[in-house]
Amino acid sequence: MMMNGDAIIGAASVRGAEGEFRAVDPSSGAEIEPAFGLAGSADVERACTLAWDAFDAYRATTPDVRAGFLECIARNILDIGDDLIVRAIQESGLPRARLEGERARTVGQLRLFAATVREGGWMDLHIDEAMPARQPLPRADLRQRHIGLGPVAVFGASNFPLAFSVAGGDTASSLAAGCPVVVKAHGAHPGTSALVGRAVQGAVRECGLPEGVFSMLFASNEVAIRLVTDARIKAVGFTGSRRGGLALVAAANARPEPIPVYAEMSSINPVCLLPAALGRRAAGIGQGFIASLTLGSGQFCTNPGLVLALAGPDADVFLAAAADALGGQIGTTMLTPGIHGAYCAGVERLGGVPGVTTVARGLAGNGPHAGQAALFTTGAAAFLSDPALQDEIFGASSLVVLCTDMEEMRRVLEALEGQLTATLQMDDDDIGHARMLLPALERRAGRILVNGYPTGVEVSDAMVHGGPFPATSDARATSVGTLAIRRFLRPVCYQDFPAALLPAPLAAPEAYPRRVNGSPLLGA
Repeated sequence: MMMNGDAIIGAASVRGAEGEFRAVDPSSGAEIEPAFGLAGSADVERACTLAWDAFDAYRATTPDVRAGFLECIARNILDIGDDLIVRAIQESGLPRARLEGERARTVGQLRLFAATVREGGWMDLHIDEAMPARQPLPRADLRQRHIGLGPVAVFGASNFPLAFSVAGGDTASSLAAGCPVVVKAHGAHPGTSALVGRAVQGAVRECGLPEGVFSMLFASNEVAIRLVTDARIKAVGFTGSRRGGLALVAAANARPEPIPVYAEMSSINPVCLLPAALGRRAAGIGQGFIASLTLGSGQFCTNPGLVLALAGPDADVFLAAAADALGGQIGTTMLTPGIHGAYCAGVERLGGVPGVTTVARGLAGNGPHAGQAALFTTGAAAFLSDPALQDEIFGASSLVVLCTDMEEMRRVLEALEGQLTATLQMDDDDIGHARMLLPALERRAGRILVNGYPTGVEVSDAMVHGGPFPATSDARATSVGTLAIRRFLRPVCYQDFPAALLPAPLAAPEAYPRRVNGSPLLGA
């Protein structure tokens, strides 16, 4: 598949005229051809116009048509073949196995949303039949379904060039909901984005859909804000930094018509080592923790950046095992020079905080942008006195907080901001302690694990990848799993509609799950 540096605006290939940029190979710092053109206001205007023009026709497509479209995107991505993996390796520094797995996840979630669309539960059909003889007042015939909000602006993430990017979860769930998508591709992997973008554009054409169902732009941050503030954009999906997410939230809220921004931002994902588990398997927990911490250079939003344990000999065993495991870890290339620079600055800053001790550092890696892992420790009193100690350091760095007792551990948890995940390392003898901590964990995290590690997010019906602020800008939502479709839907009620005017799913609802007069019924 040819790559010329153009953006995708509907069916057209358009060269952005507001300057150009090239991808950078983070393993060497060298630029990669070709140059990509940056979009301007006219490009945003054209993409949003096409998206709005496509909306009514696209949301009216049948579940089979929409599901077939998602499946066509998945096939087209696979058809790119090894060219996609090779380009993603060049632009991200990630290893082949990781990217092949990420491609499989991307294709898998497209197919999962196709199955979700066909099943129809996302429409949340409710039918309250008319009761003309009811006293003292009759009841009208009331029927409810969910429809798409409108065109969605999706921002690709730096750390997942496939699964959270052009055809990633935000795009898949938006398209599943019946919403056209305008993607702002991430500048760290424009070639990868271009290849996937052409696959989506091809699927639009092959399925006979309106061209405005999908567009993809390369743009500066200023132009990206114009995308969010365009009146035809009705929601935003974002994965990235707290600063970037809050800028989009502010722009969306300042519109004459504010719109929802579903931003996944900042999380340090606390891991609580409970006493019985620590006493029986401290060394094993330490080794497993380091494997999770250093996976992918620590560049996961679920990276375990905080550990809580009771001070004492068992914690010492954990720290010794973790330090030993970390000492053998060779630093690997980080995603971009900017991410590497921010990681190094964050580690240096944390190591210089009074009361914080450096436990161990990993080995220096090869290349100019390899991240050297770091492990620190501090006491609970010091942690509670300095809110900056819970700032996220994006990379393989973690802080162990040593507590005097379980009540102090609970106080540390209560002081934390919202999180994507929280983990309990526990044995049966720890049930009482876990029960005491659980209310605080439920209030602060979207996913709570027992005896696992938070890196690794299953794409499934039950998964929640969200959490209270600043983990996300809206704790009611998830960006992974089939529940993600609800972000881009809203309910509409139809009162006393003639059958000929009712939307098809409400006129003939037998094929879909529904609730009739309060009773749940399954689809055919």
